[in-house]
Amino acid sequence: MGDETPEKMLQFVDRDQQYPVKRDAKVRALDFEEISDLYAKRVAKEQSARCSQCGVPYCSNHCPLGNHIPDWLKLTAEGRLREAYELSNATSTMPEICGRICPQDRLCEGNCVIEFSGHDAVTIGSVEKYITDTAWDNGWVEPVAVGPARGQSIGVIGAGPAGLATAEYMRMGGYDVHVYDRYDRAGGLLTYGIPGFKLEKPVVMRRIERLMEAGIVFHQGFDVGRDATLDQLRAKHDALLVATGVYKARDLTTPGTDLAGVHPALDYLTSSNRRGFGDDLQQFDCGDLSAKDKNVIVIGGGDTAMDCVRTAIRQGAKSVKCLYRRDRDNMPGSQREVQNAEEEGVEFVWLSAPLAVHGSDKVESVEVQQMRLGAPDFSGRRSPEPVTGATTNMPADLVIGALGFEPEALPQMFDAPELTVTRWGTLLVDHKTMMTNLDGVFAAGDIVRGASLVVWAIRDGRDVAEHMHTYLKAAARK
Repeated sequence: MGDETPEKMLQFVDRDQQYPVKRDAKVRALDFEEISDLYAKRVAKEQSARCSQCGVPYCSNHCPLGNHIPDWLKLTAEGRLREAYELSNATSTMPEICGRICPQDRLCEGNCVIEFSGHDAVTIGSVEKYITDTAWDNGWVEPVAVGPARGQSIGVIGAGPAGLATAEYMRMGGYDVHVYDRYDRAGGLLTYGIPGFKLEKPVVMRRIERLMEAGIVFHQGFDVGRDATLDQLRAKHDALLVATGVYKARDLTTPGTDLAGVHPALDYLTSSNRRGFGDDLQQFDCGDLSAKDKNVIVIGGGDTAMDCVRTAIRQGAKSVKCLYRRDRDNMPGSQREVQNAEEEGVEFVWLSAPLAVHGSDKVESVEVQQMRLGAPDFSGRRSPEPVTGATTNMPADLVIGALGFEPEALPQMFDAPELTVTRWGTLLVDHKTMMTNLDGVFAAGDIVRGASLVVWAIRDGRDVAEHMHTYLKAAARK
């Protein structure tokens, strides 16, 4: 029967871990396509069969969505792919997206029992991607099952992962759903923040098209506060969800950041992704937001910084350096992404921080301070401190700040000063109901928890849908 023969489980002792083969670094650095292909069916089965089927599945426990990972690994090993997909889809609205962009090394795979025994983790993310892409290819991904009409509507502000997850679940519940988003395409950071080499855009667009086909109405290029106030949307809908994410870049505080050629990470990544869609962008065309033939310095050590350095390589930069104030072992970004970046030609300058950006009318160099790790701070991480007299100048034509994101001032933006925020600027919610201080206005995702992972946004979207459903059922009885 060949590939149809079921694989026995617990093969981790005799079978080595094998990720999908990555394309040669020099080749993949020339395009924005994903760096590795899907597993062959045989390999997906063999790698799934390495699962130990342990009694306490730490992989599931450390997945924010609580995915039934050992179960769909077993189904994959047995060749029962449609059942594996259906089980994966039962807990996640975007399994193939999570399979591509989740930091599995910090979540499911990082907590795999066989990893602890020295046999290397099961390649959970790669199998998850394989299962759902196979489902799309075979037509197993069915339309959204829309429930009987309830005569109630909800508005979702923000078309990122939290908003899209909520929209899908509420449409399944029979509600009319309207999604309002500032961009001209839905998807939020999935569309405009994450580069194609990690998440090809057709993968996102097919999910959004499925939601449109289910009758969810998308209002693109819609700014709450400009096109309608929050109160006007509250009057139009029976309940609202705020799922805007956090988009305000943390500013570089070094002198010279007002020079031409210094940009926030999201501006840079958005322009690159827009070019991928074929959009006309004057800032890109004139070279301001392009890395071509430039010495590029990216400041930061998270996954956004990794996206920036790898994008710059693909745009044809002369050189790409990443400055991070701590060492490799203490950086917040994925170690897999660091490895990918190094393979593609990025130079990491560990224990370094910018002192100043120099230039006449545009950036010409960055003055860099060498750092060392001192005593641990309140979080337990060793604090970086400057090494006296140890500075150097690095040539730079493009400097990108990737220091993270903060909430925008939503009460002012939405013309809703009564909307309560925390001292960090995130929306204050009752965590039992996920409702803000305004009746019928809920919030979920990064705008509540701060900058976090896509998988947590999807989880929040799933949870808030339950709370909104409870609220709307009670309202209908009044």
